[in-house]
Amino acid sequence: MGRAKASLPLSGDDTFLTRIVRTFQRAAIDDIVVVVGHDKDSIIRQFDAGPLTARFVENPKYEDGQLSSLVAGLEVVDRPGVTAVLVTLVDAPLVAASTVRAVLDRYRTTRAPIVRPVSGPRHGHPVLIDRSLFDEIRRANPAEGVKPVVRAHASPAGDVEIDDEGAFGDIDTPEEYERIRSSEPR
Repeated sequence: MGRAKASLPLSGDDTFLTRIVRTFQRAAIDDIVVVVGHDKDSIIRQFDAGPLTARFVENPKYEDGQLSSLVAGLEVVDRPGVTAVLVTLVDAPLVAASTVRAVLDRYRTTRAPIVRPVSGPRHGHPVLIDRSLFDEIRRANPAEGVKPVVRAHASPAGDVEIDDEGAFGDIDTPEEYERIRSSEPR
């Protein structure tokens, strides 16, 4: 992509990262933790220049993959009183606050160990992971990541049928980035 996805611009003054943080704040998430690795100083500096707030955690092992970032985040948030974590990826910045709230509501209603947005056979972000799975995630095989844990504990009770293409978007190529940039309101 030419630079860190977190700092890629979207409409208005948003970047991928600020859009995600803003969305989570609109959904009443009160403790937002951002795990950074590559280009961390630049990402933090750019974020700190704006009006939003979040806690940053460095993942010195970011080259080991996404699981290492999830574990780094768990080490910061896993404390008494925390019942679950809500996880999203920086390359899925277009999720709606209503989707985040729907995931939270489903968890509060069902206490399913994994809650995620779905649309037919697709599943997206954010994913809510119950505290009962934290140690299993820490023990997960780094080569496989967290997907086997999520798949093993996903259930119809935790699947939230939603109509939000942003929850299923994954921006990995310059072409995908240009497509979403051209479709965003200016």
